[in-house]
This record gives sequence, structure tokens and C-alpha cells, in this order.
Amino acid sequence: MKTKRKTRLFAGLTTNSLLLALTSLFADISSEMLYPILPIFLTQTLKASGSIVGIVEGVAETTQNLVQGVSGWFSDKTKRYKAIALTGYILAALSKPFIGLATAWPLVLLFRFIERLGTGIRSAPRDALIAGSAAPENRGKAFGLEGFGDNLGAFIGPLLAILLIFSLHRNLHTIFYLAVIPGLLAVGMILSVREKPNDIPAKTSIARGFRAFPPSFRRYLLAAALFGIGNSSNAFLILQAKSLGISFMGTIFIYAAFNLVAALISYPAGRLSDKIGRKNILLLALVIFSITYAGFAGLRQLWIIAALFCLYGLYQGIYRSVGKAIAADLSPAGLKASGLGWYATTIGLTGLFASVVAGILWDKVGHSAVFIFGTISAIAGIVSFALLVPKSESQTI
Repeated sequence: MKTKRKTRLFAGLTTNSLLLALTSLFADISSEMLYPILPIFLTQTLKASGSIVGIVEGVAETTQNLVQGVSGWFSDKTKRYKAIALTGYILAALSKPFIGLATAWPLVLLFRFIERLGTGIRSAPRDALIAGSAAPENRGKAFGLEGFGDNLGAFIGPLLAILLIFSLHRNLHTIFYLAVIPGLLAVGMILSVREKPNDIPAKTSIARGFRAFPPSFRRYLLAAALFGIGNSSNAFLILQAKSLGISFMGTIFIYAAFNLVAALISYPAGRLSDKIGRKNILLLALVIFSITYAGFAGLRQLWIIAALFCLYGLYQGIYRSVGKAIAADLSPAGLKASGLGWYATTIGLTGLFASVVAGILWDKVGHSAVFIFGTISAIAGIVSFALLVPKSESQTI
């Protein structure tokens, strides 16, 4: 009986779906091992200033965001999804030890740039492989399973770094060296994916841009952008938690719990979107986001802040898996990687804008202003998604 239930739970998924989820798991363990320690490495080991940290991360994130759309277009044009994704995973994995070997911040900037370049290159072709790993009626499951792997990696990575530093007393350099191991495991997983032949020609050039996509896709990106301009970096949630008195260690554990919640909700959300449609599930994620941000703006009790962080994990897991599934649904055949790439670029660039605005509000107006602005943006996003996204998008091939 249990076997039958388990079979129904994962019905419609393929070996490729599992391999791609494992790819994201190992890749995110590798990346998130470095997330809590890179600013410390720059400021304490290399004696760089806070503004240098901002430059390094700003260049890195901008690189990742800009390259995703180009990578998606090139993947659709060449039909070499696996090879292009593999190139990105190799670049991201092999650059990490060189960050640890750096003796000055410009070298960190160089190899962080290469690492994020690899991350940007791999994202769209990998997502196209995910979209093709299951039939359209099971696409939410496929993205949900990948989201589970990605967020579980984000849960394991920081805890592994804490274990290595505080329990095994390894120095920061060692973390960068060891991060290559899960990165190479991700390479092994993507190598094992069996790519299906795709004879549908790409119908666009990069110059034509959005004109090659249907109006429903463009409206979807518009709604995502209106929501995204207030969706600032998770770093501001962490900073708010610390400013209210939660310890550094406590903040890391709360961040890890947030990623665990996101991992656990990803697959059920994707699966449910296959059954009842994606639009209402996505709107639920935005409502959760607005409640979380409103809570961070006005509430000060530490246990409530911790609970809100976990609630935010529900938003993260749902929005990541279902949002990508809708982007794939609305992209024409032969342009899945392009559509997913432009979607990721939209999310990334509006998130960068939101983080810049949040930084100004944090310094010049007050901490609560960051979350009030995010709440207003989320409400605009809810209205936009409700009006602009079609109800039958999950049936689009």
C-alpha cells in the first residue's frame, strides 16, 4: 500500500527529474557553504572594507542576472542544453577554491565573478532540461522536486560551514577548498542526465527579444517585475533579526530553518499546481510574502520574528517552483530556455534594484521602511498577477 502511494506521489517524473534535483542539491550545498563566510573572509582575513564587500557582491549578482537571458537564448539556438549547463557547473565548482587562495580582494572579485558567471550560464539550460524531464501536466512536480533539492542544499550548506568552523576548528580557507567537492558532485549529476533530441528550431534572435514570446508571457514578466522591485535580498531579513537581538549563531540557524521549510514545501506546491492550476498557488505565495514583510516591519518579539522567517520559507519554496513552472508553461516550444532565462533575469535585476533601494531606506529612513516598501510592492504584485496571468497556464505546452 505504501509503495503504491509513493508511486502515485512521484508519478510522471523521470530519472532526469531526480538527477536534476540532485544537481541543484549539491550545487547549492557548495554555494551556501560560502554564503555566511565570504563577507567575514573579505573583511577579517583580507582586511577589505564594507564597501568592497558591496562591490564584490554587486558585480557577482549583476553578472549572474544579466547572463541568464543570453544563456537561455544561446541554449535554444544551439540545442546544447546539457553541454551549456555543464560548462556553467564546472566554472562555478572550480572557481571556489581559488577564492580561498586569494591574497587580496581584487582576486576574490575575479573568481567570484567567474563563479557567478558559471551560475548564470547554467540556470536557464538546466531549467529547460527540468521542463523537458516531465510532461506539461507534471511540470510543477518536476520544478518542485528541483526546488526541494535547491533549498535543501541551502539548508545543509550553512550548517556544514558552521560545523567545520566551530566544531572541527577549520579555518576559512579550508571551507573554500572543501566547497569544490559538492560542486563536482553536481557536475557528475548533470553529466548523468540523458538529453532528449530537440528538433524544434529556435524562432528568435536575441535582438528580437520579447517580440518572439506571446503576450501572456510578457504580461507575466511585467507582473513579476512589479512584485520584484520590493523583493530585496534575504540579507535584510537577517540584518533585522540581528538588530532585534538574535545572536549570530541563532540567526544562522533561523536562516537554515527558513531554507528547510522552503525545501519541504517546494514539491507539494509544485504537485498541487499541477492539479488545481498554478495561478492561485502563486497568489498564495505573494500573500504569505506580504504578511511576512508586514510582520518584520512592525513586530519586535524574537519568537515571532523566528516564526516569520519560517513562514517566509513557505513563500520561497512555493514561488521558486511554481513561478518557474508558469514561465515554462507560457514559453513557446523551442524557446523554453529563453523564456526561463528572461524570467530569471527579470527576477534577478528587479531584486538587485530592490536591494539597492532597501539599502538606502535602511540607512536613511529606518529599518521598518524596507519592509513597508516590500509589502506595498507585494500588494501591487498580487493585483498584477491576478489581472495579468491567465488561469489556464498549466495546460500550455
